[in-house]
Amino acid sequence: MSPSVSALCNAGYIDAVAVPPDRHLPGGGDVHQGRGHHPAPESAHAIRVAIDEALDAKAKGEKRVILFNLSGHGHFDMMAYQAYPER
Repeated sequence: MSPSVSALCNAGYIDAVAVPPDRHLPGGGDVHQGRGHHPAPESAHAIRVAIDEALDAKAKGEKRVILFNLSGHGHFDMMAYQAYPER
């Protein structure tokens, strides 16, 4: 993690979540299909966690504020998306 993310995590302000490589591209694809935007793979990790958090909150009947950073586009990562198998 970056120093700022590490500091926020250590102070208890945020939780860090690791996403396996086979789970982040589907999250990015969901955004593309819904919004027409290809996020960068790094942003797709954040999207996957936001989706997982939303689904967990829905299943538990909870209201949550879910914040994530969409930091870049994936125009230079199109081959990774093309290589990812369809769901």
